[in-house]
Amino acid sequence: MSVRIKYKKTAYSNSANTVLFSNEKFDIKLIRKFFSTTEYSYVRDLLKTSDLKKNIFIFKLSSKKKIALISIKNNLKSYEIENLGAEFYGRINQGRNVEYNILSDSINGNYKNFLGYFLHGLRLKSYEFNKYKTKKDNISINFNIFGNKNITSQQDQLKFQALENGTFYARDLVSEPGNVLHPDEYAKRLVALKKDGLKVSIYDEKKLKKLGMHALLGVGQGSIRGSYLVTLEWNGLKNNSKPLAFVGKGVCFDTGGYSLKPAKFMEDMTYDMAGSATVVGLMKSLALRKAKINAVGVVGLVENMVSGNAQRPGDIVKSYSGKTIEILNTDAEGRLVLADALTYTEKKFKPKFIIDLATLTGAIIVCLGSEYAGLFSNDDNLSKQIYKAGEKVEEKVWRMPLHKNYDKLMNSKNADVQNINYVGGAGSTTAAQFLQRFILNKTPWAHLDIAGMAFSKYGGALNSRGATGFGVRLLNKLVEDNYE
Repeated sequence: MSVRIKYKKTAYSNSANTVLFSNEKFDIKLIRKFFSTTEYSYVRDLLKTSDLKKNIFIFKLSSKKKIALISIKNNLKSYEIENLGAEFYGRINQGRNVEYNILSDSINGNYKNFLGYFLHGLRLKSYEFNKYKTKKDNISINFNIFGNKNITSQQDQLKFQALENGTFYARDLVSEPGNVLHPDEYAKRLVALKKDGLKVSIYDEKKLKKLGMHALLGVGQGSIRGSYLVTLEWNGLKNNSKPLAFVGKGVCFDTGGYSLKPAKFMEDMTYDMAGSATVVGLMKSLALRKAKINAVGVVGLVENMVSGNAQRPGDIVKSYSGKTIEILNTDAEGRLVLADALTYTEKKFKPKFIIDLATLTGAIIVCLGSEYAGLFSNDDNLSKQIYKAGEKVEEKVWRMPLHKNYDKLMNSKNADVQNINYVGGAGSTTAAQFLQRFILNKTPWAHLDIAGMAFSKYGGALNSRGATGFGVRLLNKLVEDNYE
C-alpha cells in the first residue's frame, strides 16, 4: 500500500472524492460554499437521521464521487488529531486504488498544524511490512491538498516526514525475521546511516574483548553470528556540549539460551531487539530533521542461542565496569547486554542523561499490559519530562519503583551481582535495579521496559498489527520540548 500526498495550487475538481471538515455538531452551514446546492441538501438530510456521535461520515453521492465529512471537536490534542487521520485512513482503505481531494480551507478553529497532524496520523497508520510477500497489491491511495489556509509549512512537513521515516525504519527492523536480521546484517545496515549524517562506529568481538565487555559477549558466544556494540552520533550543535544518550537492547533472536524458552510464541523473539530499533529510528529522525542537539545512540547487538559454546547457568563474567556477574538464568540476557552498553556510554560520552530501552521483562506486561511502558529512573526531573512527552504523543509510560532494599534480591554469594532474582516477585524492578548498578557516576538515567509496547497482535490507533516503533515519537518529543 502506498500513500501519496500532493499539495496543489490549481483549482480543485468538484467531481472528485472530497474531504471536508466540520465542527463537532456537523453543522455544515459553516462550510456550505464547498458543496453544490444539490450536494448540500442531500448531505444535510442524511445528517438529520445519522448518529452524530461519530467522528467521520462518508457519503456516496454518485458512482464517481464521495464526500468524507470529518468533525473537529473542541480542544483536540495533537495525538487526537493524529488518531482522527488514522481512523480516516482505516475507513477508506478498502483494498483498491482511491483518490481524495482534501480542502484545507474547510478547517475552522485555532488549531496549529491541524492538517499536518492529521496527515501524520494517516501515514503512520498506513504502514505495512510486506517485503516477503511474492504477490503485492500495488494499491495506491492519493490525497491532493487544495486551499490557501491551514497549509502545513514546508519546514513542518520535513519534521513530520523525518519522524515517519524514523518510526518506519524502526518498524522495519523489528519486523525482519531472525535469519535475515542477525547481528552481522544489523551492523551492516547501521553503517548505511552515514548517508543521513550520522557518525557510525562498529565495535566487533575483537574490539569488545579488548575493552572487556564480557557481559555482552557472553550472551552472544553461543551463536555463529558476531556480537557488536554500535554507536551512532549526531552533532547538531557543532560544539562540545554534552550529548543526550540513548541505549538500546539488540538481541536479534532470543531462544533463552540453556534456560530455554517454551516453543510456543518463540517465533516472536525476533522483536527482542526492539529497544535498539527505537534508538536507531530516533537517531535517524534527529539527523533527517537536523535537530539542534548533540546526541548519541548506543546499541548492543547479539543473538542468544544454544550451542556447545553457549553461556551456562552458573557462569561468572566480568563486565566492562569491572563488576562480576553470576549468570543464574541465561534468559535474563538483555540486562547483560545493557550493563556493558550503559557503563561504556557513561564513560565514553559523559552525557547529560542516559535513557535505555529494552523488551526486558515479561513481568512488565503482567503489570501494565500493552497500555504503558514501565519507567524506572534515578532522576525525578528526567522522569517527569519523559512522562509528559509520552502523554503528548500517546506513547505512555508509568513510573515504577527503585529502592536500595531491592538490591539484596540481586546480590550474589559468588560474584558482585547475580542476573536474576530467584526469590521471586518484582521481576521488572529487580531487572532495573540490576541495570542501575552499572551507572557509576550518578548520571541522570531512565530505563524504559517496552516489552508490552514494541509489538502488537491487535494493532493500535496509529499502527496495524506487528511492530509499533514505540519510543521514537516519545523520545523525539522529549528532545523537542526540553533540549532544543
